[in-house]
Amino acid sequence: MAILVHRYDSPDRFVAGTVGLPGERTFFLQAREGNRITSVVVEKQQVSVLAEHLDKVLDEVLRRSGPSARVPPAHDKPNDTDPLDAPITEEFRVGTMTIAWDAEIHRIVIELFSNVDSDLTDDEDEADDDLGLSAAAAAALEGSDEVNADEVFVVKITPGYARDFVARAQALVAAGRPPCPFCLQPLDPAGHICPRANGYRRPLFGA
Repeated sequence: MAILVHRYDSPDRFVAGTVGLPGERTFFLQAREGNRITSVVVEKQQVSVLAEHLDKVLDEVLRRSGPSARVPPAHDKPNDTDPLDAPITEEFRVGTMTIAWDAEIHRIVIELFSNVDSDLTDDEDEADDDLGLSAAAAAALEGSDEVNADEVFVVKITPGYARDFVARAQALVAAGRPPCPFCLQPLDPAGHICPRANGYRRPLFGA
């Protein structure tokens, strides 16, 4: 089966971003190179998992290679805080994600697959013992022959850019709906059915 590849070997930008209000946000991963833009839809949890595994890969590369790896330390404040580039056109929804370190070009390689039919999983209990990655990420280091998809979004980024992606992604995930002060569950834009209020809807703002 032919697969459509959206490839960015030297993107000008690769970020996670959202469209919509808190509680109704759609999450995107987006790359831009020149005038070309590719945007794919992901779940909030996928953004969090991708950021977590990117940090793990970078930390492992730094541990193995030392200063020669030119991997910067993790940081909390992203340099890129701008919104997603327009137009935002959904190419596909992401199923499986894989991560690999390409030592020849000194870059992280991220592969995002659509319509995946695979046994790969992000279960932490099935992590590769050597690298501490999910099974999906570990499989990427050995090749992605097990993954079948209609489309794939391939992005190659430097360690420094990967660290900034992580910082932005983590801030994005944390900037969701505020918690209810009574039950600590996320508040919906129209209000909140608080279990500590016997199931009654508690308004966002008092009268």
